[in-house]
Amino acid sequence: MFLIIPGSLVLGFIFSSHLSRFVPAVPYLFAYVTLTMAIGCGVRQLGTVLRRPGIMLRTFILTHVLSPLVAYGLSSLLFGADSPYVVGFVLFTIIPLGVSTVLWVGMSGGSVPLMLAMVVIDSALSPLVVPAGIHLLFHTDVQADTMQMMTDLLVIIVLPTAVGVLLFELSKGRIQQAVQPVAAPLSKLCFVAVVVLNASAIAPQAAALKSDLIRIVPLAVLMVGICYAIGFIGALPYKNAEIITTVSYASGMRNISLGIVLAMGYFSPLAAVPVVLSILIQQPLATLHHYVLHKLNNRKTGAHG
Repeated sequence: MFLIIPGSLVLGFIFSSHLSRFVPAVPYLFAYVTLTMAIGCGVRQLGTVLRRPGIMLRTFILTHVLSPLVAYGLSSLLFGADSPYVVGFVLFTIIPLGVSTVLWVGMSGGSVPLMLAMVVIDSALSPLVVPAGIHLLFHTDVQADTMQMMTDLLVIIVLPTAVGVLLFELSKGRIQQAVQPVAAPLSKLCFVAVVVLNASAIAPQAAALKSDLIRIVPLAVLMVGICYAIGFIGALPYKNAEIITTVSYASGMRNISLGIVLAMGYFSPLAAVPVVLSILIQQPLATLHHYVLHKLNNRKTGAHG
């Protein structure tokens, strides 16, 4: 991710004039990425989360209520409440949990079934959560076609998710392993294409951002870091390393490619800038978070020993 995402952004900027005509393909590419995620999750995994609704509810409150309020407060303080950058920072926190979170949770000793199910359920709820969050915070500042946004989210998130879960059930869980050699690399290529095409779409505005980046970049780093911290601190009452790991990654990482699609489709292109920067930041901070969790778990193990 360290090389692929920045490289994709650079390619998008360089070849903007050639690529911009392919931007309408982004929702379809994104729908395929969602489908490949969902074929790894069945009704049983979803049931695991529904049997522990407290963890899911706490995670969603931390990620989609507390984090957006912090983002709105900090970015309004820096840019003014009517700035498109404020929309971008808030959008980063309201969009669903990221698919790549599952990989980090698995590497760090968290609960993969819990994380996967939370990603699927959060994605399915996004047609309600995203427009509602935007409306509550920006009803006087931002005009967006919320019905069209809900329809698009149903098509690019909910429908592929439902199809993926159905395929998992019909194949008794065997489909993911069967299609993995082709589906997984193709999914990554589609993800890269989403980033490249959206970068090409915002390239014309990039020249005007030089003076703003001095303030946007530090705030983006701070905001992503705060999101990890909110999840970590919010999960501490469980006193369970597996749950703390899962919730803290869920809070720190979002479905950024969806964020770019929404920012570009419904708001000023400038609103996409904080979302694009978050792509660059959340993966390196995931590595740092992995290191911190590893150290804390080792310290606890040592203390018990």
